[in-house]
Amino acid sequence: MVEMERCMPRIRGSIKWFDPAKGFGFIVSDSGGPDILLHVNALRNFGQSSVCDRAGIVVSVQETQRGLQAVEVFEVTPPAGENDSDPMGLALYSADASHLPLEPARVKWFDKVKGFGFANIFGRPEDVFIHMEVLRKSGFAELQPGEAVGLRISDGERGRMAVAIASWEAALNKNT
Repeated sequence: MVEMERCMPRIRGSIKWFDPAKGFGFIVSDSGGPDILLHVNALRNFGQSSVCDRAGIVVSVQETQRGLQAVEVFEVTPPAGENDSDPMGLALYSADASHLPLEPARVKWFDKVKGFGFANIFGRPEDVFIHMEVLRKSGFAELQPGEAVGLRISDGERGRMAVAIASWEAALNKNT
């Protein structure tokens, strides 16, 4: 899909790879062509600091001396058609989380190696558990301490847990 907005084509594709430590990665366009550079600043302007491999993405692009580069991110969707493992029984909570409200939260900490972390919901004292599988299924690769996100939350056996995550901007747009 290619649309023109402010003289920049809008491209739909998927993340080839993205390395948050390096601050960039590449997009493969659904319509073919060369890889598109995705800089972390374009993601941050969208409200995310990372994106997982194979996630769907819609961006506007510009031609630079080094090739195509994403200028603005409009949409990020979780990877499609993957074999869904459920190591923590998350399907029980996330089967249909769309009815749950997106609650504004700030990441307390997240450890990619351990595969989990916690966030605080604004105005509530308890922590919310975030598992790596929920993060990945929501299209994120990792979270940074202090990052603002929107969480859909369910009560689990050990307390409140995130069953879906959205960028802060997406959460704002869905709640307005």
